[in-house]
Amino acid sequence: MGAAMRRIHVGNALSAFGLGFTVPYLYVYVAQVRDLGAVTAGLVLAVFAVAALVVLPFAGRAIVRRGALPVLLAALVTAAVGALSLGLAGSASTVLVSAAVLGAGQAVMQPALATMIVDCSSSETRSRAFAMQFFLQNLGLGIGGLIGGHLVDTSRAGSFTLLFSIEAAMFLVLVAVMATVRLPRAPKIEGAPAGSAKGSWKQLLGNRAMVQLCVLGFVLFFACYGQFESGLSAYGTEAAGISTSTLGTALAANTAMIVVAQFAVLRFVERRKRSRVIAAVGLIWAVAWAVAGYAGLGHGSEAMATAAFVSTYALFGLGEALLSPTVAPLVADLAPEGMAGQYNSAFALVKQLALAVGPAVGGPMGASLHGPYIVTFLLCSLGMTVLAVGLGRRLTPVQNQPSLAQSRVVAQGGAPAEPAPSHA
Repeated sequence: MGAAMRRIHVGNALSAFGLGFTVPYLYVYVAQVRDLGAVTAGLVLAVFAVAALVVLPFAGRAIVRRGALPVLLAALVTAAVGALSLGLAGSASTVLVSAAVLGAGQAVMQPALATMIVDCSSSETRSRAFAMQFFLQNLGLGIGGLIGGHLVDTSRAGSFTLLFSIEAAMFLVLVAVMATVRLPRAPKIEGAPAGSAKGSWKQLLGNRAMVQLCVLGFVLFFACYGQFESGLSAYGTEAAGISTSTLGTALAANTAMIVVAQFAVLRFVERRKRSRVIAAVGLIWAVAWAVAGYAGLGHGSEAMATAAFVSTYALFGLGEALLSPTVAPLVADLAPEGMAGQYNSAFALVKQLALAVGPAVGGPMGASLHGPYIVTFLLCSLGMTVLAVGLGRRLTPVQNQPSLAQSRVVAQGGAPAEPAPSHA
C-alpha cells in the first residue's frame, strides 16, 4: 500500500468517525437539548438525505472536471462549517440550514474518496483496497459512536457544542492530511465543452450494465441498510419483543461479523465472478429475513427469538463483507477513462435514494404489518439474486472476474488461448 493510499484510508476512517460521532445523537440534540420538538428533529434527518440528493449529481461533474482531491477538500471544509454551526445553532431555521451544509459536505466525501481509491489502484488490487475502505468505515463509525456517547449529556447543551466542535476540528485536520496526498496522473477530460456534463450522464445511462447495476444497488440498499435503524428495529421490538439492549447487541453482532469476516472472505471473492458473489449475497439475505420471520412470527421461546434476531444482523454482516470488495470496484471498472467520479457519484445517488425510501416504507410495515414486511424484503433479497445473474450476462469476462486479466488461459474476447507449439 503506497503513501497516497494510506492517507486515503485515514480519510475514510476519520470521515466515518465523524459520522458516527454525531449523527446518532442528532435527534436527541434537536428535539430535547435545543427543545425544538420531534417534528424539527425529523426534518433535520430528512434534510441530510435531501442535501445529498441535491449535491451528488453536481459532485460527479466536479470530480471529472477538477479532480477528486480538490472536491474532497472543499467537501471537508463545507462539513466543518456545517458541524460547527450546528453545534452553535439555537433556532429551527439555523439548525436546518446547518444540517443541510453538513449533509452536503459528508455526501460528497464518499464518491471523492472512492474515486481517489480508483486512481491509486489497479483492477487487480481494487477489491482489496475497497475491502479495507469498508473495514475502516465500520471501525470509524463504531468508535465514533462509542466516544460520542460518553461525551454527551442531555442536561448540558455545552456537551453537544463540544461534540460538534470536535467534529469540525477533525474535518479541518483531515484537510491538512489529505492536502499532502499525491495522486497518480489520472485520466481526465481536458477542454471539455460546456455541455459535457449532460453528455456524460447520457453516456452513463446508455451503459446498460451500469444501469442494471444501479437498479441492483437500489434493491440492495433498500432491503438491507435502509432497514437497519427503521423497519427491522421496529419489527424486532413490536413483533419479536426485542429489548433496546438486545437491539444494541444485534448491531454489535453485525459489526463484529464484518470485522471478523472481511479479510477472511476476500480471497474467496477475488477468485469468483462478481455477479455470482452478489447473487449469493441475495440468497444469504433471504435466509436472514427468514430467520427474522421466525424471531417475530414463530412460537419459540424468548431466548430463541433473541438468538434468531441477533443472527439476522450477523447474516447481514456476512453479506456486507462479501459485497464491499465486489460492488464498488465493479462501478469503477464499468466507468470509461476519466469518468470514475461521475459513475461513483451516480451510484452514491442511487444509494441515498434507497436510504431515503427504505425507512419510509419499512418503518410503518415493520411496526404493524409483520408478515407482509418479512415477505416483501425476503422477495427483495431473492430479486437481488435474479438481477445479479442478469448483470453477469452484460459484463465482460474481466469485468466480472478481474483475476482473469492475469491468466494466460483467457485471450481477447474470452476465447481460450491456443497452446504454443512444441519444438521438442
